[in-house]
Amino acid sequence: MGIITLLITISVTIAIIFLAVFYWNMKNGQYDDTYTPSVRMLFDDKPASASAEKDAAAKPDKNQARA
Repeated sequence: MGIITLLITISVTIAIIFLAVFYWNMKNGQYDDTYTPSVRMLFDDKPASASAEKDAAAKPDKNQARA
């Protein structure tokens, strides 16, 4: 019977710790924006600038075999 009391005490202590951490996260705004992360993968990445493309085209590829 003593082990049941010990296990219940440990489980209630762990539950209180998790509840306190959850409350602290809610108070600090951890869960404020729940919409944006779910749709972020649907948005296109920003296109590369024209100057970056020109720079990449002007530089020779180091991996090409030398003639």
